[in-house]
Amino acid sequence: MLQSNFSNLPLESGTDEAGRGCLAGPVTAAAVILPSTFENMILNDSKQLSEKMREKLRPIIEEESVSFAVTHLYPNEIDEINILNASMKGMQECVLKLNPTPEFIIVDGNRMINAKLGLKNSHGKQFSETEIKLLKSIPNQSIIKGDAKFMSIAAASVLAKTYRDEYMNAIHEEFPMYNWKKNKGYPTKEHREAIRKYGVTKYHRMSFRLLPEQYKFDL
Repeated sequence: MLQSNFSNLPLESGTDEAGRGCLAGPVTAAAVILPSTFENMILNDSKQLSEKMREKLRPIIEEESVSFAVTHLYPNEIDEINILNASMKGMQECVLKLNPTPEFIIVDGNRMINAKLGLKNSHGKQFSETEIKLLKSIPNQSIIKGDAKFMSIAAASVLAKTYRDEYMNAIHEEFPMYNWKKNKGYPTKEHREAIRKYGVTKYHRMSFRLLPEQYKFDL
């Protein structure tokens, strides 16, 4: 059973991301503050839930949370600062959107929320000194497999996954030959065969190894 709180502080936020290992599309982060009264026996790590169950949980999380935020970081930014930094930056952006500001943050994984603050890059949001100071001031804890241990991280994982899937379904209509509606941009055999046949799009991450062997794209 998922735990409700790590810090014993009422305004504790859980954060997570989705899409880190994909070849196309954004990495999507979410942060959620749940009330102490929140209970849901279905909620779990989004990877352990069916698509139907995730879609059922999304409005419940949104309606019952104290606050939530979701952020997409797109391929041009991922390519510039790398996927690990982009994943962390997405979660940082989500924390800054929360109202009220959390008193404590728990992060899925092994990296603290305030790692690599204020990266200077040409794409995406640039943090102000005030925002950097705020992020540094909030105590936080990284928790390996936290999305299977704490409700707020699990809730964040559900939001990140459903919002990202929604985005991939939309861009599927623009480039149906990659079947992103099904594979969501992950490196499936079908996706890689489509890249081999049709080349790359503006949604592909050019810093990733898109094909298993060297292959020149006509850009």
